[in-house]
Amino acid sequence: MLAVTINFNSIAQITDDQFYQLCRQNPDVKFERNARGEIIVMSPTGGETGNYNFEISIDFGIWNRRTKLGVCFDSSTCFRLPNGANRSPDVSWI
Repeated sequence: MLAVTINFNSIAQITDDQFYQLCRQNPDVKFERNARGEIIVMSPTGGETGNYNFEISIDFGIWNRRTKLGVCFDSSTCFRLPNGANRSPDVSWI
């Protein structure tokens, strides 16, 4: 997967709301943001990676339905981390 990092920090600090609006106005582009506030533009995965991620998601989903220990999310969910980064993991569980 190719990712391009763009640093706007010298001209503007992008707020959480502005980052959210950027994502909403560009639904076909996957954005993340690192702890330094840099925007990361993620490329689509290939078929092999997409299949691998799908299989992991299935395993997590089945496990979570059986154990009822939390909630699973797919890669379309963006999380704000304690260090200020906004990340969308391939699969996540809380």
